[in-house]
Amino acid sequence: MSAALSSPWSWSSGTLVSLLATAVGILSALPAFGRRADLARMAGLVPFSGGLLVGIALFGVLPELSEAYRWGGAVALVSAGVALLWLIGRYVYPVCPSCSHTHRHELCETALHGFATPVAVAAAIHALLDGVGIAASYEESAPGLGTAVLVAVMLHKVPEGIALGVMLRAALPARLAALALCAAAEGATFLGALLESLLGPRLGGGWTQYALALAGGSFLYLGFHAAHGDWKRRGAPALWLAGAGAAGAASLQQGLRLLLR
Repeated sequence: MSAALSSPWSWSSGTLVSLLATAVGILSALPAFGRRADLARMAGLVPFSGGLLVGIALFGVLPELSEAYRWGGAVALVSAGVALLWLIGRYVYPVCPSCSHTHRHELCETALHGFATPVAVAAAIHALLDGVGIAASYEESAPGLGTAVLVAVMLHKVPEGIALGVMLRAALPARLAALALCAAAEGATFLGALLESLLGPRLGGGWTQYALALAGGSFLYLGFHAAHGDWKRRGAPALWLAGAGAAGAASLQQGLRLLLR
């Protein structure tokens, strides 16, 4: 009998504490939805948030995938995620309407027109896997493992929440709609923990790697286009902001990896 079934408190702990990680993600995004955070200011933070997403993908997702597939396999998987989004956007549905060469930014009410759905879906996938990791760590017998994973997830929720909040606020004209979508995406953390606690042994672990690669590819694709679009509008300052965001995410991700070794 699995640990999740034999010890109800074990999976309950993992599921309940995942709410802390969910709260950190939402709280990190809240400044973007304040009354003083107008759309003009959010537009100025777009390249920084794009850099954060790129940093999370390159220095958070890639190293994690490399542990299972080595670096060559990890790069291939994330690249496949990027290619999948590009193919869908090119031939099926415009995943990123504002990335189109024919898109006219001057006619848009928001700086990131069309970004809301793809960035929220990518963040939700990533959050779901965070929840799976939290619940799985609480099912292990290693002392302190669950707490260590929880702390690591909460810390990397900070840049993720900031990027998600800024991008959704810059993509949607209605503050409450953007906040609700952000809360739904971060709420997937709790859902992931619940699914792992209840169905973990039946689901198996292989699917999580492919889902993580899709999330990483999505972050890379959307983060790059957010920074690139702002660079075309404002020039060099956008590159500096994007670089600062990527460097911040890289420092935090690598710091966490060293801490948990």
